[in-house]
Amino acid sequence: MELNSTSIHDVIHPTAAFSQGSPQIAAGAEALPWLESQLNPKNRIDSLDPPENALWRIDGCTGLGTQYYALPLFLGDIPPMRFDVFIPEEAANWPLLRQLLDLNAAFHTKDAIRVRRLGISRHILRTLQAWTASGGGGNPGSVLDMYKHLPFGSRIIFENLDLNIHKIKITIAPTYYVEKQLIGLSRLQKCLEVPPDRLPEPIDISQLSIVQQLHDSVCLVHVGGNDRDRSESGRTAPKKLWVLKALTSGTKYLYSELRNLLLLEPHPHIMTRPKYLVTKYCRFGGKTGVVGFMLPYYSTGSLRDILPLLRIHSQLTLGTQLKWATQLASAVLHIRERGHIFYPDLRLDNVVLSDAGDIVMLDFEQRGVWCEFAAPEVNALEYTRILASDDSLGKDMEPTIPRDIQDRYAAFLSRLLPDWDVLQSREDYAPLPHGYESYNVPWMCLSPLEQEAAEVYMLGRVLWCIFEGQSAPQHAAVWQSYRWEPDFEFPEFRRTPPRLRELVNRCTRGRRDVLSSLVTRRGSKLVLRADGPDENRDAAEVLRVAREWWKAEVKVADDFLQMRDEMKLRGEWDENYFRRPTLREVVASLEEFKASANATY
Repeated sequence: MELNSTSIHDVIHPTAAFSQGSPQIAAGAEALPWLESQLNPKNRIDSLDPPENALWRIDGCTGLGTQYYALPLFLGDIPPMRFDVFIPEEAANWPLLRQLLDLNAAFHTKDAIRVRRLGISRHILRTLQAWTASGGGGNPGSVLDMYKHLPFGSRIIFENLDLNIHKIKITIAPTYYVEKQLIGLSRLQKCLEVPPDRLPEPIDISQLSIVQQLHDSVCLVHVGGNDRDRSESGRTAPKKLWVLKALTSGTKYLYSELRNLLLLEPHPHIMTRPKYLVTKYCRFGGKTGVVGFMLPYYSTGSLRDILPLLRIHSQLTLGTQLKWATQLASAVLHIRERGHIFYPDLRLDNVVLSDAGDIVMLDFEQRGVWCEFAAPEVNALEYTRILASDDSLGKDMEPTIPRDIQDRYAAFLSRLLPDWDVLQSREDYAPLPHGYESYNVPWMCLSPLEQEAAEVYMLGRVLWCIFEGQSAPQHAAVWQSYRWEPDFEFPEFRRTPPRLRELVNRCTRGRRDVLSSLVTRRGSKLVLRADGPDENRDAAEVLRVAREWWKAEVKVADDFLQMRDEMKLRGEWDENYFRRPTLREVVASLEEFKASANATY
């Protein structure tokens, strides 16, 4: 089954349990008639070779293969204005084109090295090359004007995709709404409610030069002019690299993270407070808005990529694993006890290594992790939120799940968290109702003790990755493929010492089977895990299996939340229902094991 937004609704999300009507299943390219077949000479792309003297570069993609980070090389040093290329999914629904341009692979491929190999990236480069070199709206002067005058995060939109790059229509969409969401520098301290002395020094975005876009919200930059250091010999050293954190949508998460970092007490294994606030003059409203903030750059990378490499080369020692495990656990404990916030984003991508080889925790947006990484009680609430807010329509323009189902889940969620829909619907940062301090609906439904138990669950899964040397607990994640996929999955143990296995198992009490145990991504398709590599089971069978699994899973979630609700009303609810250890107990267990291991060796 092809990977697209429809497959998310009908397979990956709990909406699959209630999806009405016959889902649209894309035909394979091999079933196309002659007029649309790749064998027909008129349906062949002229070339996918990278252009000579390329004027642009692709640094990655996101948005399930619809958004590409494109940098104009011919302009030299430019500020990080985030003018990405957008390809609406409906513009790429021709099966042959999806096959030729590797659009299914783009759905789950994120990093620059692999994205640049995809046909779609090369097609974009060739299209931008022709567009830029033309005498029309795409001449180099016009691109420079874009960077000087358009709002931050404006979009280069491919309105259509065609085999012939000269038939692709490109428009520029200014995103005034993004700059409207930005908080003015003069109002920031009051809006975030942080001490004035904790606000970083402001720096205008025009003083920064982008080096590379790393992720959707993170790019590498250096500061022009005075950001050079001199070596002992008197020679000018390379400019220092910084990470710029900035969002082109949902700016509420940017300011939430900034507030969390500014209020959090320092810890050696947690990202430091931002060095600079990055500002930009906004034509909309005539304000100087805060676009983002700058953080140290850790070039070693994240544990997601480091762990499998060390394991493959037999360089992952128990001493190193114990050091990282205790550092991470102590950092999570610090966030809870000294930061007084919850941390719902615990996964290997958000743990990097310093130059000294110590771990540093990143990402304090509080958005949360994918359901296959989260605790079952969080998932139960997340399923409720997804079902309560689903607004997708079928080809007949009717809701894809029954309205009464949606209303029932919305009413239940409103009892748990009044005005939850306000948290979800708004994109800008503003005072929240009822004194809420986060936009994460499922986690706001939990008490502090329940939140800690959910953090322990995520920590247990990360500890499994550390001691088993794996990039993730499950392989072939639908949303993102890894350069080094796990060679086996949680909760199987092969390398973890017995006492630590027992700790991981206690941390992950209450765990449930996940959808990927039945339906998984193989390459760029959704398939049944039981099928062999040569089997090509009907997409309808994949849909049926997913639907039955979700019906059962949603029923379990409903029953759990109903039980929780009733026991809370009677005053009988145990906030650590699954009897997981506390964060302090996890830290103590790791320290005790480390001490015994040091004594042994």
